[in-house]
Formats: sequence, structure tokens, C-alpha cells
Amino acid sequence: MAITELTVRKTFAQIEETRLAAGRADQGGALRKVAVCAVLTNPYAGRGYVEDLSELIEASHQVGTFLGEEALRLLAAPAESYGKGGMVGTAGEQEHINAALTSVFGNAFRDAIGGGKAWITSATKIAAPGALIDVPLAYKDEIWVRSHYDALEVRIPDAPLPDELVVIAAVANRGRINARVGGLTAAEAQAQVSA
Repeated sequence: MAITELTVRKTFAQIEETRLAAGRADQGGALRKVAVCAVLTNPYAGRGYVEDLSELIEASHQVGTFLGEEALRLLAAPAESYGKGGMVGTAGEQEHINAALTSVFGNAFRDAIGGGKAWITSATKIAAPGALIDVPLAYKDEIWVRSHYDALEVRIPDAPLPDELVVIAAVANRGRINARVGGLTAAEAQAQVSA
């Protein structure tokens, strides 16, 4: 797959399903978290400081759509939480992966999973192949729903190479199992959105 001037070397997906927390289940069923990653060629790798990063920003719309659609397919349920993240290889800079995750990416990702009103949590870093990143998750319609604060650990054994980017979209079907720290509930947040 080619995305404008970006080449996708590979995609990678992971699914995590948790049924118990502290030895207990709750009424919400299993917690399913999905991360889908695109390993892309970084057009700015090795070029030093580049002022205009618009090539990555503009191309990220197509990446956001693709990753969001695939994440939702693998989740096999409506998405309640989302997050995004990424890693840039050592021939690039952190600003390159941030350019791939702006609101252009975020809006396409939201549309692909069926909407969302809240800011999308994010984490980025410079990394070598096999590095770990924790992609934060939060409720997709209201950032203040504490039951959905979570993360998904992602690692791709052979990425990012020095001239690559790893762009990550993550979704979950519910909040944490046995969440009990109070605050605004998902149902209350949804009622506010609907009002």
C-alpha cells in the first residue's frame, strides 16, 4: 500500500482480552483492547531539520482511516475508548511522528470508528526496533470519564527501523474491569452528549 509519498512496509495488530481483574469479573464482560500499527517510510529521515512537515500531516488522513477501520474490525464491538501513539526511528525526530498524529489523523480515525467527541490521548517517542510504547486510552466522548483511563502496551519486533515511523491506533470496547474510583460515568457522559 502506498499512501501519497509514504510507503507502508508492514502492518501489525494485537488484540488483548482481559476477563478478570483482582480475581473478579463485573457486569460489563471482557475488556478487549486492540492496537493496529502501520510501519511507514519516514520521508524526512536523515534530512536534518525540515521546517514544513505537511507531507506527513496531509498523508495521515488516509492512515487514520485505514487504521481506524481495521481496529474497529478487530475489536468486533463498538469502540468506547481510543488512543493514538507512535514511534520514529533514530534517523528521524519526534516531531515527525507527531506530524503523523495531528487532528488530520485524529479526525479520520474518529470517523472510521464511528465518532467520538473527546480529545484523543497520545504518546510518541524516538525508538529502535523492538521498543515498547504505552498507548493511552480514554473514553471517546468525554475525557473526564475515569473508568476508561487505561493503556495498551505495543511492541513491534523489527520496527521502527532508523528511517521509519510506526503509527498506532488503539481502541477498547469498555472501561477497566471493576473500575471504582468515582467521577463521571460513561452513561452520564453519553446523556450529556445526547442532550
